[in-house]
Amino acid sequence: MRRSIITPIVPLVVLLATNLAAQGPTSGTTAGALFVFEDCNARGCDSDHFRREITWVNWVRDRQDAHVHVLITSQDTGGGGEHFTLDYIGLRDFDGVTKSLSYVSHPDDTESEMREGLTRTLALGLVQFIETTPVAPRLRLVYEEPQGSFVQREEHDPRNLWVFRLSADWSVEQEATESGYSLEAEAEADRVSEDMKISFELSGEYERNEWELDDGDSYTNTSEEYTADLLMVWSLTEHWSLGGRANANRSTFLNRDLAIAAGPTVEFNIYPYAESTRRSITFRYSLEVAAFNYEMETVEGETAEVLPRHTLLAAAAVQQPWGEIFGSVEGIQYLNEPETHRINTFLNLEYRLFRGFNLDIFGTFSRVKDQFFLAASDLSDAEILTERRQRETDYLFDIGIGLSYRFGSKFANIVNPRMSGGNGHGFRGGWE
Repeated sequence: MRRSIITPIVPLVVLLATNLAAQGPTSGTTAGALFVFEDCNARGCDSDHFRREITWVNWVRDRQDAHVHVLITSQDTGGGGEHFTLDYIGLRDFDGVTKSLSYVSHPDDTESEMREGLTRTLALGLVQFIETTPVAPRLRLVYEEPQGSFVQREEHDPRNLWVFRLSADWSVEQEATESGYSLEAEAEADRVSEDMKISFELSGEYERNEWELDDGDSYTNTSEEYTADLLMVWSLTEHWSLGGRANANRSTFLNRDLAIAAGPTVEFNIYPYAESTRRSITFRYSLEVAAFNYEMETVEGETAEVLPRHTLLAAAAVQQPWGEIFGSVEGIQYLNEPETHRINTFLNLEYRLFRGFNLDIFGTFSRVKDQFFLAASDLSDAEILTERRQRETDYLFDIGIGLSYRFGSKFANIVNPRMSGGNGHGFRGGWE
């Protein structure tokens, strides 16, 4: 059995549990209540808040102890909000019973408002499972009367679905022998509809650092990065998309005075795009013409050149009760010189092997055969240490493996935040 419900903005139905006197004074458990395992890595999920507000279930630390596994995934909406999908997966006595709810936050919602909306939706979906438990008679329904007419009308949108965002950051660092500052700015304009997506972004970063050396001299390093990116995508079917991208970039690190690239892109998703919060396997092919104007003459004696290239990307993302995985393989090749290429691979895996035992793997590997942009002049020791420009290499590699094992009480009802603040580092943060 599967139901799909999108929760309305108004009116709101709120569930309240009253007089749950059966809670134990030490364990914090509710006698006869549903065992729920919450599984959410999405922005806006506040597990402590869920436990404080929904006290009429028993929250457990492992899905094997649960009657219901709630898997929460999310993706950005075109207007800048968040679309949450809550999948309720029945276990044990509820094996085979499933349900799905959706909650969409408004772009202007605060973190608190988004958290409250998600909590209400989470609670609403649990009703089907608790109606046969001893806790059910203690629940009361509260209806919040909507303001004005309940009839929802189409409203005129003077901005025609366009959403704009501006941001800027400035930071300064100062020590006795070191000083520096950085400036960052970003502007975005997006228009997202079911049929078409347009995204335009401008970003820039300037950083300057100065060091006083022991011999009395000083060394100054500056770096710049400016980017303009335009993406247009048309939705052809539930599985196919066609688009185009144009990009302009200036980077001291990559020896680019100006680089411009543009070309068409086609993408195929094995699963319908509507299921992308839970699973997707995509294949994307791009064909571009790239023009480079270099700050310094390259190792190949070029100060400017135009190169055709194509890119093939395969990516898979799955979020399921057993964990989640995301991986991709990307190949970039220059058509005029097939031996000039780059292969990028990425993997991130979180897997529940058995009760309380999790395996985490992440890794990236790049085969680098496209550093034709490197400056011909040698780098100084200072430029190497400050990473002012990219150095020659054949590969880039980064990998990590983690194991975690948790045992003890299966309940996770109690929230106690005392002495856990302090610069985000717990109690120690105030002393370091």
